[in-house]
Amino acid sequence: MAIKKKPAAKTTKIASAKKLVKKPTAKPTVKKAPKPKKAENKTKPTTASVESFINSVDDEKKRKDSFTIIKMMKELTKEEPKMWGSSIIGFGDVVITSERSGRTVDWFKMGFSPRKANLTLYLSMNIQEHAGDLKKLGKHKTGGGCLYINKLEDVDVNVLKAMMEKSLKKK
Repeated sequence: MAIKKKPAAKTTKIASAKKLVKKPTAKPTVKKAPKPKKAENKTKPTTASVESFINSVDDEKKRKDSFTIIKMMKELTKEEPKMWGSSIIGFGDVVITSERSGRTVDWFKMGFSPRKANLTLYLSMNIQEHAGDLKKLGKHKTGGGCLYINKLEDVDVNVLKAMMEKSLKKK
C-alpha cells in the first residue's frame, strides 16, 4: 500500500502565509493630521474698474443702488472697492477658515454684486445673530451667508447699515 503525500503547492502556500503574520513589537505611532493647506480660490481680486463694471449694469435703478451701496461699504470699511472675479465688488482683505474643512482662503471683509435677479450682499450672515434686524429690514431673502434684496427702496437702509456694522465686527 502506497502512502499519498499532500501536494507540495498547498504546503508551500501555508508555509508562506505563516511567514507573513507579524506580531506587533511596539505601540503604534499616532500621526498628527497635516496642517490644512490654503485653498486656491476661484474668485480673486482683479484690476478691473469697479466704476466701469457698475456702469455696464443695464438696469438704471440697480446701477444707482450699487453706487449707494459702494458709498455705504466704503464708509464702513474705510477700504477702497475692488473687483473680485468678474462680478463681485469687495472691500478689504481677510483670510477666512472653513469650519468644515479647516482650509483657508483669501476673501473680502464685505462685498456685493448687482445680479440680474437682485442685489446680493456678502456679509458674515449668521441668521440667529441678525434675526431681530432681519425682521425690521423689509423685503429680502437670505441664503448661504448672503442677503438678497431687489432694490434699496424695499429695505430700511439704516437697519441694513447696522447689519453691515455688526458684520464687520465679526471679521
